Amino acid sequence: MKISTKGRYALRLMLDLALQPQGEYISLKDISVRQDISGKYMEQIISQLSKAGYVRSARGANGGYMLSYPAKDYTV
Repeated sequence: MKISTKGRYALRLMLDLALQPQGEYISLKDISVRQDISGKYMEQIISQLSKAGYVRSARGANGGYMLSYPAKDYTV
């Protein structure tokens, strides 16, 4: 099975969020730096993940993204 580049990056993004402390919002910039992926490309991916209900977001100084459900509830 082949997974597209966008699909691989989405999995990396989800894994990065899963490894963070539960209940903490993580900035997209931090994830982008850790994963060495363009911030603009990450914005496209996170938008799709958010619309699909996999992640939730918060605005503001302490805002960012987190998984919508506990990491153990996700499967690939």
